Amino acid sequence: ALPIMQRGSLFIADNVLWDGKVLGKENKKDSVTRALKEFNIKLKNDDRIQTVMIPIRDGITLSWVS
Repeated sequence: ALPIMQRGSLFIADNVLWDGKVLGKENKKDSVTRALKEFNIKLKNDDRIQTVMIPIRDGITLSWVS
């Protein structure tokens, strides 16, 4: 979605903490948790956006195009 988003656009992702599993030890058989960890890292490291994770319930991430 990022390549087509305009400056100032907001990207919202829900369930980014995945019941806290993304914070724990990696289980190689759990592909969903691994994918969410990778997703969170990509958002954090992408210079096109500013990102904040709100740790309420299962986690919400807000990323806006800068």
